[in-house]
Amino acid sequence: MPHLIIVFTRLFPLWAITLAVIAYFIPAPFIELKTSIIPLLTLIMFSMGLTLSMDDFKRVLSMPKLIISGLLLQYTVMPLTALAVAKILQLDTALTIGLILVGTCPGGTASNVITYLAKGNVALSISLTSFSTILAVVLTPAITFLIADTTIDVPAGKMLTSILLIVIFPVGLGLILKHFYAYRIKTVENYLPLIAICAIVLIIAIITALNAEQFSQLGLVIILAVALHNSVGLFVGYGSAKLLGYEARECRTLAIEVGMQNSGLAVALALKHFSTAAALPGAIFSIWHNVSGSALAYFWSKKS
Repeated sequence: MPHLIIVFTRLFPLWAITLAVIAYFIPAPFIELKTSIIPLLTLIMFSMGLTLSMDDFKRVLSMPKLIISGLLLQYTVMPLTALAVAKILQLDTALTIGLILVGTCPGGTASNVITYLAKGNVALSISLTSFSTILAVVLTPAITFLIADTTIDVPAGKMLTSILLIVIFPVGLGLILKHFYAYRIKTVENYLPLIAICAIVLIIAIITALNAEQFSQLGLVIILAVALHNSVGLFVGYGSAKLLGYEARECRTLAIEVGMQNSGLAVALALKHFSTAAALPGAIFSIWHNVSGSALAYFWSKKS
């Protein structure tokens, strides 16, 4: 890989923060790119598929203990941490419900991208995201009701359709091309992380621009709440995999899967069932977990 590309990829948290700051102060050009988020995610998933093989997924299926642990942590640690953080920081009712919604949502596609950049186990990440999304149809409303004593309707059909279109299909296409054209794919494989980095940096900027107005209304307390929530998930995810005796790749993957949520779903549910104030934690989380995840991926990829 050319030296300039190596330097560029290693500094991607810097590009993410820089473009996010620009998008915050000059949001209009990035808001125009709102409809590009899904195509960009699809492109990243396709490029990931080009780096995987069916053997990767077979190895994942030989780790049922790790998959079950990841799902249990996702739906216990994150919602309970949200409640604890809200109590400690004395958040009002709307913000508390918003943070709990973030905690009860499944893993998002951004976690797959960050796992890829962190040199984690991408097949495991995709599997956990898919399983947690399917379980969310039942668990997200059930856990929200138990913790927040309020009812919500989860758009099950839309969630499953999006996971198919954004994750399963593009990754599957990449797998097929890799299988039949392995030699040709090998010639471009070193450039695939560059594509993923450019795409995720642009996505972070677009998300920042879309939430710039809400961000300017926030106090330090909600940013602190989101940062604590995310950090606990990352720490517990990594530590749990370590205690189970797994290698660094799997530890990183579990940390990212537990710590990074489908915050876009949390925003949508909050706006539909509660208020714009309840949507603020999800909006901030969508920016924060991408930046914190990018920084971790940078650190871990250097260690690799």
